[in-house]
Amino acid sequence: MKGTRIIAITLAMLLVFVPSAFAATTTRVYSSSILVLVFVGFLALVVVIQLIPAIMTLIWALKGIAKKKEDNGMVKGKAGD
Repeated sequence: MKGTRIIAITLAMLLVFVPSAFAATTTRVYSSSILVLVFVGFLALVVVIQLIPAIMTLIWALKGIAKKKEDNGMVKGKAGD
């Protein structure tokens, strides 16, 4: 029982302390040129511009579904009523 406890404690310590040995160093400072930042900003702009028509289409589809449900739920009577 005592041997199992020692093994469990040893494994727990290894699992806690070993991953920090493989962590990346944080001593390097972010130093990309302005062209890289402009390119990333352009890509973000393209994604946002593509989202606008997608969101509009989704809204139109939801409105169409809601309108169909309203039309089907109405009770239609005769013209003379």
